[in-house]
Amino acid sequence: MNGTVPRRVPRLFMAILAGLALLMAGVSSAGAEAKRKYNFGPRKLTFDAAKYAPRIVSYITDEKPGTIIINTRRRYLYLILGNGKAKRYGIGVGRAGFQWTGEARIGRKQEWPDWHPPKEMIEREWKKYKRKLPEKMKGGPNNPLGARALYLFQGNRDTLYRIHGTNAPWSIGRAVSSGCIRMRNEDVIDLYKRVKVGAKVIVK
Repeated sequence: MNGTVPRRVPRLFMAILAGLALLMAGVSSAGAEAKRKYNFGPRKLTFDAAKYAPRIVSYITDEKPGTIIINTRRRYLYLILGNGKAKRYGIGVGRAGFQWTGEARIGRKQEWPDWHPPKEMIEREWKKYKRKLPEKMKGGPNNPLGARALYLFQGNRDTLYRIHGTNAPWSIGRAVSSGCIRMRNEDVIDLYKRVKVGAKVIVK
């Protein structure tokens, strides 16, 4: 050996670097695909407080105080206070194909509710995204139903739709759910204290 570095060493080093670059590109591509599939992304990581923070607004209606009126197009929930006033909250609503309208009532209320995804949702999520949902998730900060849930009934039948909190506040103002109405946790806690079981809910 004459002390010189063989030429094949730099070539091997360059090959390793090229391989690492390809690997990182693959990881980045996979991450972008995951964001596309699961509706994530930095554009949805903030809550638009200027538009969707709770506030008292004028609202003329014949409905009695305590009634909830949900405007899915505007992404607002109104709690009727009376005297031409309502408390307005920003909400997330059902995405295309999962939207609904009609009347219901609050059948029951639950703090930090457990989540029981319907069988149809479990099958749909697996078929579309290869994402396996649990049959049950205990209530808590990581639970998709958030801090509170108001269960919507029609007659004595649970519609399986809820007004509930969310651990994804960036989704408020967007059509992202499977038909449930989402609120920030602090907002649904406030609403929960103000409404009674049996309260009328109008979704339009």
